[in-house]
Amino acid sequence: MNRIDQLFRDKSENILSIYFTAGFPALEDTRVIMRSLEEAGADIIEIGVPYSDPVADGPTIQESNKTALENGMSLKKLFAQLEDMRGEIKIPVILMGYLNPIYQYGMEAFCKKCQEIGVDGIIVPDLPMQQYLEEFKEMFDRYNLRNTFLISPQTSERRIREIDEHSDGFIYMVSSHSITGAKAGITDAQIGYFQSVRAMNLKSPRLIGFGISDHDSFVKASTYSNGAIIGSAFIKVLQNTGNMEENIKTYIRGIKQA
Repeated sequence: MNRIDQLFRDKSENILSIYFTAGFPALEDTRVIMRSLEEAGADIIEIGVPYSDPVADGPTIQESNKTALENGMSLKKLFAQLEDMRGEIKIPVILMGYLNPIYQYGMEAFCKKCQEIGVDGIIVPDLPMQQYLEEFKEMFDRYNLRNTFLISPQTSERRIREIDEHSDGFIYMVSSHSITGAKAGITDAQIGYFQSVRAMNLKSPRLIGFGISDHDSFVKASTYSNGAIIGSAFIKVLQNTGNMEENIKTYIRGIKQA
């Protein structure tokens, strides 16, 4: 069974997904970060594939992309780093990236490699759903990969239900119509959006991202969904001085257990 499916079958609440950019802060930090996240209790690892124009991301993640590319990170290099990860990493691993680098690598070669090394799912923010359904869904299914679509407060109910129909992993609920890391905390307006989506009784699990940074915002987001995704706030943790592994573990445990 796909590990994403297994996770949501076994656990329905307080799921914590953590995003970081591959190759940041240093080129070879990928596996150290992954090990530390799993040991600290993260439920999903979401690895960003660096791209020169990450339009959906705020300045913190944009800067991490720039640093990672300067460090020499590429999709080919990332796959090499992940080659034997399933000897030590047991939780679901998702790659998040833009369409252009995947196209350059070759979509089928990309999917095949993901299956070989144990990647469970993909998030491609600039992949249109119709193109996915017509060109790639059969391929994703063949290689046992789960594709994740994003919704926002501006997404119509009709569109949300269409996304729900064609989702086979989880739905990424963007908490606000802005770039990642633009603001922290959860507003009353966002809670209204969370409540309205919850009331739709969708079949797919939902994780809330953008603006989740601490224990309080994680708990509040998890009240209205199956859990939350933290990105920009975790990138900032990786920038802290001191022992990176201990910094990661302290942060993750604080999110989950404060």
